[in-house]
Amino acid sequence: MSTIQASIRTTETKGQINLLREKGQVPGIVYGGENPNEKISLSKKEVTNLIHKENFLSNVISMSIDGNEQKVLPRDITFDTVTDEPIHVDFLRIVKGAKIILEIPVRFINHELSPGLKRGGVLNIVRRKVELKCPTENIPTELVVDLEGLEIGASIKISFIKLPENVTPTIQGRDFVIATVAAPTVVKEPEKPAEATEEAAAGEGGEAATEGEKPAEGDEKAKEEVKPAEKK
Repeated sequence: MSTIQASIRTTETKGQINLLREKGQVPGIVYGGENPNEKISLSKKEVTNLIHKENFLSNVISMSIDGNEQKVLPRDITFDTVTDEPIHVDFLRIVKGAKIILEIPVRFINHELSPGLKRGGVLNIVRRKVELKCPTENIPTELVVDLEGLEIGASIKISFIKLPENVTPTIQGRDFVIATVAAPTVVKEPEKPAEATEEAAAGEGGEAATEGEKPAEGDEKAKEEVKPAEKK
């Protein structure tokens, strides 16, 4: 679990918040549960490092607010439209017993152990994320799909994935598809029409006849014997 340090902020005006950002801090807020909302400031460097980690918005973080430890979940990030740097982060306070709806990313492993993929099959990914209803104390960081042994034509459905206890898909009533191992697509060159083939063959034959045609032996001899009359 990732950790981050935060401090309670007392900024009220836009000018004060801008000054906070100029000092390398990112304003944020922690909300949820019975406790009141807490306005906080965080190190921009720490926030940026966390954002660059995989699945930031579905990872529970241990946050220390002026020494008070609590678990939070990033829920929203605002970026500067020019610099693309984070300028505000919202965190949901983790409360035991509560449930939350999240989009959890899907990761595929053991591509090299799939006979279907070895024979040229293609992994057709239908859903890269799955929306799940999770207890706040049991949020999966990712859903792992093992491709070992899968042949061409295999269909990977949500029932194929073992979900953590009390974690359920928000789509109920059907076993929806996550991915398939599809047959390779081979593009065949269209065949030439019979008429064009015949014309090409005739053209080649005509050229061969022209190139190979030689004057008759008698004609050559006649040309050699004909000489201009001598001038007197």
